Amino acid sequence: MQIDWQKNPIIPAIAQEASSNEILMLAYVNEEAFNLTLSTGYAHYFSRSRQRLWKKGESSGHTQKIVDVLLDCDADTLVFKIEQKGVACHTGRKSCFFTSVTQDKVILDKEVDTDAIYGVVDTLYHTILERKSSGSENSWTKKLLNDKELLLEKIREEADELCVAIDKEDDGQVIYEAADLLYHALVGLGSREISPDRIKQELARRFGTSGLEEKASRNT
Repeated sequence: MQIDWQKNPIIPAIAQEASSNEILMLAYVNEEAFNLTLSTGYAHYFSRSRQRLWKKGESSGHTQKIVDVLLDCDADTLVFKIEQKGVACHTGRKSCFFTSVTQDKVILDKEVDTDAIYGVVDTLYHTILERKSSGSENSWTKKLLNDKELLLEKIREEADELCVAIDKEDDGQVIYEAADLLYHALVGLGSREISPDRIKQELARRFGTSGLEEKASRNT
C-alpha cells in the first residue's frame, strides 16, 4: 500500500515510544519529510505553523530514532515507533498529552527547562497558545486574545511608548518598553497562529539584501 501524496499532501504522524507504546505526540508529514524519515532513520515532520520541514530535536537535541513506521488501512495516517531521546513535548514534558479533560488538571510535570533549549521568545509564544486554548478568563493574555480591538490598541500604544523611550529615556526604560511591545506582538501573532519561526524565516530571506532593494521588491 502506498501513500497518495497528490490526494493527501500532508498527513498526521503519531509518535509512539517503541518500548512502552506510550503516545508522545502528533505532528504532520509531507512527502519530503516522510522520505527523509525513512532515509535518515530519524523523525522529520512538516510544521503547518512554521510552514517548513523540521527534524525533531533540531534545536533541543531531543531526537526520535525510528524503530518502525506503520501505515493505517486508509493510507493517510502514520505511526512512528520511536526511541525518544529526552522529551517529546516543547513544554518540557515527556509527552504532549499531559492535560486530563475529565479531571481538568495537568497530569505530567515538566522535565526540562524549555527557556534554555528554545529561547524565551518561542517558549512565551507557546505559552500564549496554551492560554488561547484554555478555559480560564483570568489572564491578561486571554483577555487580549478575546478582544481584538484591545489587542490592536495595546500594540499601537506599546510601539509609541518604545519610540518615546528611544528618543528621550535611559537604556533600562528602552529595554522595558521593548519587552512590552514584543510580548503584545507575540500575542498578536498567537491570535493569528503565526509562529515566530516564520518571522525568523522572513528575516533570513532578507539577510544580505539591502533595505532599498527589499522595499523595491515589495512594490513590483
